[in-house]
Amino acid sequence: MIRFEDVSVTYDGAAEPTVQGVDFEVPEGELVLLVGPSGVGKSTILGAVSGLVPHFTGGTLRGRVTVAGRDTRTHKPRELADVVGTVGQDPLSHFVTDTVEDELAYGMESLGLPPDVMRRRVEETLDLLGLADLRDRPIATLSGGQQQRVAIGSVLTPHPKVLVLDEPTSALDPAAAEEVLAVLQRLVHDLGTTVLLAEHRLERVIQYADQVVLLRSPGAAPLLGPPSEVMAVSPVYPPVVGLGRLAGWTPLPLTVRDARRRAGELRERLTAPPPPSPLQASTPIASPPRPTRFLRKHTSPTPTPQQPAAVEALTVRRGRVEALRRVDLSAAPGETIALMGRNGAGKSTLLAALVGLVEPAAGSVRVGGAVPHRTAPRDLVRRVGLVPQEPRDLLYADTVAAECAAADSDAGAEPGGCRALVSELLPGIGDGTHPRDLSEGQRLALALAVVLTARPPLLLLDEPTRGLDYAAKARLVTLLRALAAEGHTIILATHDVELAAELAHRVVILADGEVVADGPTAEVVVASPSFAPQVTKVLAPQPWLTVAQVREALG
Repeated sequence: MIRFEDVSVTYDGAAEPTVQGVDFEVPEGELVLLVGPSGVGKSTILGAVSGLVPHFTGGTLRGRVTVAGRDTRTHKPRELADVVGTVGQDPLSHFVTDTVEDELAYGMESLGLPPDVMRRRVEETLDLLGLADLRDRPIATLSGGQQQRVAIGSVLTPHPKVLVLDEPTSALDPAAAEEVLAVLQRLVHDLGTTVLLAEHRLERVIQYADQVVLLRSPGAAPLLGPPSEVMAVSPVYPPVVGLGRLAGWTPLPLTVRDARRRAGELRERLTAPPPPSPLQASTPIASPPRPTRFLRKHTSPTPTPQQPAAVEALTVRRGRVEALRRVDLSAAPGETIALMGRNGAGKSTLLAALVGLVEPAAGSVRVGGAVPHRTAPRDLVRRVGLVPQEPRDLLYADTVAAECAAADSDAGAEPGGCRALVSELLPGIGDGTHPRDLSEGQRLALALAVVLTARPPLLLLDEPTRGLDYAAKARLVTLLRALAAEGHTIILATHDVELAAELAHRVVILADGEVVADGPTAEVVVASPSFAPQVTKVLAPQPWLTVAQVREALG
């Protein structure tokens, strides 16, 4: 169905090919997973299938890519639209209509399908992706995860033979991600759809793959093989594979179920309680022990003048929707808090309230003693910084060097401060690189460096690991731990349960705009089947969170 024949792609102005020696075939009706570190060319390979590379991106494509017998060099994207459906990393760039239902119908209208066929397929897709309640909603009012599901649905309705997806679950909560992957699996098994996808959160998708294509480094020839064989040599792998490597299991497990079946002996060796992670071992300044709270109403915190963040009985309305209802949250210096919950639960709205982007309908918000929505931006930036889900909202210069120079100037920092942070998070990125040419994960790291240049006492991050590979995530965790140790307060909204297990002192779970759980990370995630990390599920009922904890315990 998809055939790469000695393909290389060199973008205009680049000294070396982004990918080269790409030669493999994806049979009809298989799900093939494309893996590798950030920046190795996964998005380029996906773009070559849809014809976006080189017809839209420019550059030179050598070799041959065929999809259902059509050569993508001679067929432009619009001439492949009836056989290839594409969802990129940024769902907003896909939308051409205002409402969910219209967006699902648009692709079929472009292909001239009969109205009765369009109506039936729209209803089927609304049910498949859990979008029925959102059918009349303006797309602009949806959460990032809901928008991702609409973007996927919009390419499903024309019933393409091939689906190409770039980070399809990156903005989804665990339950929504499982629903989307179940839909993809149903399309593969029942309809014979061919799926090629790239995804960094391998713990979500590896068990669904028929084959894995590994790109080890930029320009390296890909390795194609069964998932367990490729994971044995891959530099990127999910925690369950890391646990299997540590325990010496052969073949390596790809699912929690497989790992649990082999974990009896390992559980017996792990009799002592888990050691705290490096971050959790250091008690935050002025942070008293907290019992876990599973509740709908609870005692309001007592704000103090120098508290980095104090939210009391906060209610926020977005149009007719009550996005937050009587939310209480306090954060101490040096504390790291993970906000979790399904898409649309109110996590991003809470961060927006803390940075003054939305005004409370009731209750109060204070950041370092100031009221965010009444504080001048130049004063507020010294108290709080936000890295949004869409990093491009913070990036406007033509080069990485210009972004860093502007960040140093805005923050009143010494020249070179931002560039040093970029080098720490993104080794190998040149000063002259345009932010537009970075991958989604690389742009996110650049935006984080821009915000961190001001060293705000309170740092807010919205889905900070979206688009990051495991190595980039490890560098981010190291940096955030260092900031917390210096006394910075960190609040992050995330669907990445592995990140929360690794980094957070405390987890707060939101549902329908209310706080339903608030307590130490180990207590909250171990008690939650949805938000427990893979290691916890494998070694339950013992409360282990990470492979690093297990490795330390085994010596």
